[in-house]
Amino acid sequence: MKFKNVLLASDFDGTLADSSGKIPDGVISAIKYFMSEGGLFTVCTGRIYQGFHLYSEVYINAPVLLGNGAMAYDYKNKNVIFNDAIGDEGIPAVEDILSDFPSVAVETYNFGTVCSINACEDSIHHFTSQGIDFTRVSDPNDASRPWTKVMIYAHGCSSDVQRLLDGHEEVNYLRTTGDYIEILKKGVDKGAGLLKLGGMIGCDVKDIYAAGDGYNDVDMLKAAAKGFVPENGSPEALSAADFVTRSNDMGCI
Repeated sequence: MKFKNVLLASDFDGTLADSSGKIPDGVISAIKYFMSEGGLFTVCTGRIYQGFHLYSEVYINAPVLLGNGAMAYDYKNKNVIFNDAIGDEGIPAVEDILSDFPSVAVETYNFGTVCSINACEDSIHHFTSQGIDFTRVSDPNDASRPWTKVMIYAHGCSSDVQRLLDGHEEVNYLRTTGDYIEILKKGVDKGAGLLKLGGMIGCDVKDIYAAGDGYNDVDMLKAAAKGFVPENGSPEALSAADFVTRSNDMGCI
């Protein structure tokens, strides 16, 4: 089989799915052919366990990478493969953010419980659109840990929050030019998660490929043997691409 032990991981929103959030029929057909020839296909997304409802054995036959590479979950067997989550070491960073920016909204994602501090309109929309149940808390110490990731809604203060996080070397965060900042366990990103999963399921690094469109996909694109980016991807992703494909609306994969 021509694709035996070849792993292809794709971001979901903006890459695998079109602008309406659906996977084009032609893309599903291509993935099914890839899988029939021994290929391993999965999704690597910023979404977390509670917010990813799109698993199907039709187009996924490997564990799904969630939380920007922090967790690998086997939906078929309902099993956590790994969860490189933030423990108590993440509390000081969140406390400092809330101390300096007391009105920002914070979401903490534990495998079992999602918590929200200062839930804003955007965070409520995020929860409802992805069908995520959440618990309101006022103190990060009361948010169930460990956290697969933490989301900060830093409207109007993103640069300042990122500068603050630069002083917290005990965690990693995804740099962004927008208002949404994601905090991860130190050493965690989509690239690290992809290579870790590939090694666990028996794939050589030279046989690991990735596709993505956003700034949070850059580490994955660089870690893979080859990285593919749709032509309508972000400037950050396009700068890291080995190959530029047609847009996600035309069928990137």
